[in-house]
Amino acid sequence: MKVVITGAAGFLGQNTVPLLCREFDKIVCIDKHAENLELLGNLNPKITAILADCSEDGWQQHLKDADVLITMAAQISTQNSELFYKNSFLATKNAVDAAKEYGVKHTIHISSSVVISKANDEYTKTKRLAEEYVLKSGLSYTVIRPSLIFGPFDNKHIGYLTRFLEKSPVFPVPGDGKIIRQPIYVLDLARVITKASIRKPQNKIYDLIGSEKIFYVDMIKKIAEIKKIKRLILPLPVPLFAFLMNAYAAITGNPPFTEDQLNALLAGDIFKGDWWWDEFGVSCTKFEHAFRDMIARPEYKYILKK
Repeated sequence: MKVVITGAAGFLGQNTVPLLCREFDKIVCIDKHAENLELLGNLNPKITAILADCSEDGWQQHLKDADVLITMAAQISTQNSELFYKNSFLATKNAVDAAKEYGVKHTIHISSSVVISKANDEYTKTKRLAEEYVLKSGLSYTVIRPSLIFGPFDNKHIGYLTRFLEKSPVFPVPGDGKIIRQPIYVLDLARVITKASIRKPQNKIYDLIGSEKIFYVDMIKKIAEIKKIKRLILPLPVPLFAFLMNAYAAITGNPPFTEDQLNALLAGDIFKGDWWWDEFGVSCTKFEHAFRDMIARPEYKYILKK
């Protein structure tokens, strides 16, 4: 069996590839971030690592004789809207077109719960475009839509928030912080992807939503409790929070979050997921247990390059 993964050296790929290596003989990992790809290869010497930008041409031949394609490439956060189209949509389109050309038997597309959300930012729009392209491709597909993912190697969401909490005596939250989050542990998602690669559910869509509903502010408090640190959790009016966030972005030029992401956070989405833990026989790890496992793992020390 040969599996090809696009966007393989990102947060999700770093957690999924080790599981795939236990099940498949040939794992081809394609990514444009050289340092992240080198880390992936060092941790998983069995893989074939290909340095390439999936939104461009020149790498598609690696899909020859592939049994499964897993599309993970996506742009999570940027102030450059063109990068969303390039890295979330074009990278998926190129992979799907190549899968058709080389007769890949099955495609697993990692979409996002944002495609069924109230949000309408560039990330959401391009994730919808990418998913729609997969659905209309004529390929045998499995589409997986995870909610907020967290775990080892996470440098954008809960991983970033945890490190910020460790460094800053004050942790600002937008409004009263009572915004529902439905996080899913990345290793649960990785196990589902691995099982889907083996079983190949044909033309199925799965909403992988975390089984818990937890307020954002309570999530931050739980992280502080587990890390055994005392911090001032400071509620701020949303306009003030947005102003400070934009000021930070202007100063650093590399913000961890954008105003679009803040608006998506405040949209108030509550997702109704599928019973994926029964469907795939994968336990849904509770947030507290998952977070303790996350910070105890040696992989937690690795921070991916942006």
